[in-house]
Amino acid sequence: MFLPNLLAIFASIAVLWVYFRKDIPFSVDVSKLPEASSVIKNQTMFKFSWIFLALLMIGYFIGDYFHLPVSVFALGGALVFLAIATHYKAVKPIMTMKAAPWQIVWFSIGLYVVVYGLKNAGLTDVIASWIRELTTHGDTVAIIGTGFLAAIISSVMNNMPTIMIMDIAIAQVGYLGNEALVYANILGSNLGPKMTPIGSLATLLWLHVLAKKGVKITWSEYMKVGLVITPPVLLVALLGLI
Repeated sequence: MFLPNLLAIFASIAVLWVYFRKDIPFSVDVSKLPEASSVIKNQTMFKFSWIFLALLMIGYFIGDYFHLPVSVFALGGALVFLAIATHYKAVKPIMTMKAAPWQIVWFSIGLYVVVYGLKNAGLTDVIASWIRELTTHGDTVAIIGTGFLAAIISSVMNNMPTIMIMDIAIAQVGYLGNEALVYANILGSNLGPKMTPIGSLATLLWLHVLAKKGVKITWSEYMKVGLVITPPVLLVALLGLI
């Protein structure tokens, strides 16, 4: 995945520059910006957070080696960090819990319920038949087709349940000789969601934060950019698998 990731980064930069080139200023007067230290509320927590994030990243690798779920380290790390931040009076736990976007949490849980219902209704069988048809046209068509299939479904149904459904469908087709399809699914399910606001939880969380700050982005504004930028970046990344 090193080459596809690298291609995705460069393609994103190139496409974003082409799309926004008229809006990007040639220079920025940094003297008008406040000092970086002035916006950091707690220097101790700021410095400690770098160490904590490094330890959390190491924990993910340890968990992968011992086949432990990511949630153990993600949730565990969040609770530990919240406790430490509370100790240094950097946050108020009650306020943090109240400010959390719980509607997005319930939305994501509901998605999994719907997805399992769709699986039981035969959705994965239908997707598997589409992937089988793609494989009959050669590796290039199969990889690009699977990637864009995952992208389209992710943009409509959210990427987290989509990657699971696509994995089940690819497993039904058979992994032998189709390993690249698994990676195509990963790329499609991570880049494709950028086409719509509901495509990924990260996007929903960012839009939630922006809305609370008074910055409102409509569906049409978001998709006008997402639908133009995402397909070429995804295509370039998928070509890295071929």
